[in-house]
Amino acid sequence: MAPLNSSKPDELQVLVEEKLSARRLTLNRPKQLNALSFQMISQLLDLFIAYEEDSNVKLVILKGKGRAFCAGGDVSAVVRDIGAGNWRLGANFFWKEFILNYIMATYRKPQVSILHGIVMGGGAGVSIHGRFRVATENSVFAMPETALGLFPDVGASYYLSRLPGFFGEYVGLTGARLDGAEMLACGLATHFVPSKRLSLLEEALCKVDSSDPTIISAVIDEYSQQPYMKEQSAYHRLNVIDRCFSRRTVEEIISSLEKETLNKKDDWISATLQSLKGASPTSLKISLRSIRQGRLQGVGQCLVREYRMVCHVMQGKISRDFFEGCRAILLDKDKNPRWEPSKLEFVSDRMVDSYFSKVDDEGWEDLKFPARSNLHVYAIAKL
Repeated sequence: MAPLNSSKPDELQVLVEEKLSARRLTLNRPKQLNALSFQMISQLLDLFIAYEEDSNVKLVILKGKGRAFCAGGDVSAVVRDIGAGNWRLGANFFWKEFILNYIMATYRKPQVSILHGIVMGGGAGVSIHGRFRVATENSVFAMPETALGLFPDVGASYYLSRLPGFFGEYVGLTGARLDGAEMLACGLATHFVPSKRLSLLEEALCKVDSSDPTIISAVIDEYSQQPYMKEQSAYHRLNVIDRCFSRRTVEEIISSLEKETLNKKDDWISATLQSLKGASPTSLKISLRSIRQGRLQGVGQCLVREYRMVCHVMQGKISRDFFEGCRAILLDKDKNPRWEPSKLEFVSDRMVDSYFSKVDDEGWEDLKFPARSNLHVYAIAKL
């Protein structure tokens, strides 16, 4: 999610550069931290589809202008449409965004995403699914949706569930922020390149006349280094994370964390508990089930399920926490959302089940993907 500021429609929201056989795409809404508008998503989808069929294009580089790669999807239009009584227009935003995520996840050509700065929500969706993800010392990754009354979407139940141990549950439920070193360690990034070397890396990539991932990886390796992991990193707490976040329910996760603090004070656990207790109870429960199901599903199945979930969120019949979260965090900015249901014990299994069912609304249908062919083994493994 991102600031509720919309760009003028005539602004170039995605800059396109042709560099020999490489195409460099720059997300160009720096004042909005490159939040993805419907226009940007549509343009990216058209470009990626065209480049895949163009034999002159062998590599796609995706980056952001300014201090962010991409802070997420711009929900201003979504909130506005739903406020006017048309949740289906909001759902259309996610339909197109999830199709883009699927195309990127199964792309036949290498995508190199330069994750310099903020990478959150939808920004992760347009990068983590790609073949190469380059973090820097300024990278900040997070999936903050549970604090907004939403859930980690854009295929996050696929990639979070494949992080080491139960680190994905920790990241997805708490909205914890990770730096570039942590992104590399857990696999969200494939490389770490100091920001001062990014221009040299991009220059080298633009000269690579190949779609061979081995060759491209070797080029990125030349500019990469092993970053220092800070002492207080959550990644050093994997044993505690696995012990607590492997529990079956959100209630048991919280209880397990609280037991860890009985014998000694622990600032990290206290902060983790604070994040969980401040999030939407409904969001926590549907997020945990989503990530758990994602462990056993391909990326397409994850996106189909997440589309069902997000449509129920947009419809607002089971809970209206998303609208309350947007009000508290993005509109009024009082940071004091009044969740309903207000406690985990009031969110029944039947309510959670409802989010995973088909939407009962005339004309609604499950997410459908364009046909894919001649996929690489790397992409096939995700299906």
